[in-house]
Amino acid sequence: MAFRARLKVRFGDIDHAGIVYYPRFVHYFHVALEEFFAGALGRPYHRFLDEDRVGLPTVHLEIDFSSPLRFGDEIAIEVQVLDVGRSSVRWRYTVFKADGTLAAEAQIVTVALDMDRFATTPVPQWLRSALEGYRTAGV
Repeated sequence: MAFRARLKVRFGDIDHAGIVYYPRFVHYFHVALEEFFAGALGRPYHRFLDEDRVGLPTVHLEIDFSSPLRFGDEIAIEVQVLDVGRSSVRWRYTVFKADGTLAAEAQIVTVALDMDRFATTPVPQWLRSALEGYRTAGV
């Protein structure tokens, strides 16, 4: 089973049409990533950034939208690790409404970035092991 982060759609997330403005989904995915680090990996994302000095910026993004979200909707975002490369991680994010309706699905590729040199770096070994273990157990 994939890791699930639970969120609630806030007023600031919606547009004039009363639905979530599509770029907000990218924010939701990042919030879910932070929750994944803390909940599944046992290490808050900010500690990873501060102590390892490695970031995971997005280099590729694909999103399919299926059903609109509205103010107050409670949502679950599944985070799955699809692949861990030398310096990249391919993720799947799936957004569900509380009733189980699919709202959106994305595949995102992040790259490990040495924050001091601002250059690509290998995925740290502890993270690679944790992600591979989670992928094997959870996907």
